[in-house]
Amino acid sequence: MSTPSPPRARRESDEDGGKERDRPRVFDAKAKALCWQKAEVVLGRHPERWRKDPAGNVVCKRFWNCHGCICYEYDHIIPFSKGGDTTAENCQILQTRVNRLKSDKQLVDKAELEGFSCDVKFTDKELDIIEMAAYGDVIRPGNQCRCRTVAEMLGKVKLKNPLAACELPYKENQ
Repeated sequence: MSTPSPPRARRESDEDGGKERDRPRVFDAKAKALCWQKAEVVLGRHPERWRKDPAGNVVCKRFWNCHGCICYEYDHIIPFSKGGDTTAENCQILQTRVNRLKSDKQLVDKAELEGFSCDVKFTDKELDIIEMAAYGDVIRPGNQCRCRTVAEMLGKVKLKNPLAACELPYKENQ
């Protein structure tokens, strides 16, 4: 004999005829794609991999919904709790830390968002290494390369891939 399931908790009251309960809180794939597209491009970086949030923080598309300094979340500009819709127009990417500290505030200015940001700023070389670890290659104008295999590094195999192997970490100029 199965036990009955507990009643579902309601997010909103029934005063509105149930309309509020039907509001989606999570952005769908189309809204997320449009939100990513409208975020500021990082100059010299692949736009499908790197963007900037409104506070100027560089974020990597592979690091969605985690807690590091290049991680990000999709944020309701007008908070959901204050009636904001879950649409691309009301969406922005925010570094995770910034989003958590912004919480349900609305109309937060850039200076305040910057104050919530991680204080780590990455160099181009560091971003290349992060991109190599996340994607296995680096794609940016004038510096496109791929990760070498161990066999290739040991000289046991020569790949036919026309994309040159990256020289990471970089050799310092002397």
